[in-house]
Amino acid sequence: MSIGDIPVFAVLRDTMSMLGARQKLLARNIANADTPGYVPKDIDQKSFQSALAQVTGKSGASAARHIKLATTEPGHIRRHDKGGSRWKAVSRPDTETTLNGNAVMLEEQVSRVAETRMRYDAAASLYQKSLGLVRLALKSPGR
Repeated sequence: MSIGDIPVFAVLRDTMSMLGARQKLLARNIANADTPGYVPKDIDQKSFQSALAQVTGKSGASAARHIKLATTEPGHIRRHDKGGSRWKAVSRPDTETTLNGNAVMLEEQVSRVAETRMRYDAAASLYQKSLGLVRLALKSPGR
């Protein structure tokens, strides 16, 4: 049994993957704050929820169904998401649009960046705590 077979780790990995992809989209939105006609994008929450349902087996998929990892050499570090391509980006205009059609509000984007960072930090902390519990369970008694 590998760590990837434990559902809590799969869910936390997917959450961290989605948050990383969201952070990239938000950075792209901020970079295009002056681009005429640019509409900001965000991660579609439905695509994230359906991906989590597949990992946990809650939507009719079998519980044994896991995302397969691929490496070209045995010593390579395995990647979980292929650059965040699993998460669907959708247009999400902010509350105001400028005369040139740009719908990016820097205040809202920065707020989303901070929220995403806090969620990522929480997921990373839970991942570390869960690994600590697994290590504790694997220790020999009396050590």
